[in-house]
Amino acid sequence: MAWTLLGLAGLFEIGWAIGLKYTDGFTRPIPSALTALSMIVSVVLLGLALKTLPVGTGYAVWTGIGTVGTALLGIYLFGEPATVMRLICIGLIVSGILGLKLASG
Repeated sequence: MAWTLLGLAGLFEIGWAIGLKYTDGFTRPIPSALTALSMIVSVVLLGLALKTLPVGTGYAVWTGIGTVGTALLGIYLFGEPATVMRLICIGLIVSGILGLKLASG
């Protein structure tokens, strides 16, 4: 259950990171409110997951999910560059996330 909560927390982290782009510096009320809500949900779910997962593993996986998801959506939604080096680095982050999951049982 903790890993499911952590995965959901990571998805909400992606939501708030992408949401920041749409808030226009927190001048747009609806995107700003949704982004803030996503921030809260993400941290609460992370906290619940960390009740049973090691903090180092949980935090690293949470930020990794957020980093990979945000980078990929940045490429898809905002036309950010998808260079070979950038994609290799994203792959390395995914490898690290999987390694932490496997190492923790």
